[in-house]
Amino acid sequence: MPLEVRLSALMDGEMSRDEKEELEKLVASDPEARRILDELRHGSDVGRKALDEVLKEPVPLALVRSIKSAQAPKTRDPSPRLARPSFKLAPTGRQSLAAALILFVLGGGIGYLFGMQPAQVPAASPPTQAQIAMRNWLDDIAAYHRVYSRQSRHMVELQASEQDEISKWLSSTVGVKFNFPDLAADGLVFQGARMFIASGKPVGQLIYKNLDGDVVAICFTKTDGVANSNNFDETIKDDVSIVSWYRDGATYAVVGPSSDAMLDQIANRVSAEI
Repeated sequence: MPLEVRLSALMDGEMSRDEKEELEKLVASDPEARRILDELRHGSDVGRKALDEVLKEPVPLALVRSIKSAQAPKTRDPSPRLARPSFKLAPTGRQSLAAALILFVLGGGIGYLFGMQPAQVPAASPPTQAQIAMRNWLDDIAAYHRVYSRQSRHMVELQASEQDEISKWLSSTVGVKFNFPDLAADGLVFQGARMFIASGKPVGQLIYKNLDGDVVAICFTKTDGVANSNNFDETIKDDVSIVSWYRDGATYAVVGPSSDAMLDQIANRVSAEI
């Protein structure tokens, strides 16, 4: 086999003791073999770090919803007259060995080439102040929701029965007039309200809960100098999903568990009723 493949097998510990000793002597005495081994190790490290960074990325909200709302395919038992004979495709030992070798060479070659290439990071324009403020606001909302959505006795400051007091309190403190959306069609029951600080500004929060105990909250804060937008921005912060938009000098957000496949529909209803 090519030297690169043999050295890759040495790194992975996939060779006999005699082959290992032979390659180790070769690396110790041959500068070219030592150089190839160093590049393979570097490529492996770069590939591992790149994979770790990819695994840290949140799952796209659209994919979460597709998985959540997907239905299992319907199957029907074939009638005996139409039943087809079943086959078992079992590769031979040589075929299995050849397939494994091909995959091994491809993987080693990719890592080798990855290590040979200098890292190229496209230049990105610096974020605007509005983008920074929005990112901070979303981070604060996600962190706050993650804590208070797990509270049982202290989830709200004012109960659902105190809607008049909630309306006066949040309108005067946050500076945003609002209605109480009816989300019963989405299986959500209004629990009450809270007020907290996000990105240095007061935020009103209307809290709803479904029969499974999942909490979905509506957040709003006063925002000056931002044009209205009919587009929803969807963001996932680990286990929390946020759908946000701007309208009439205020920023709104619907926040809930990232597994909720209906969060965009809830946001549509909230946008129309609040």
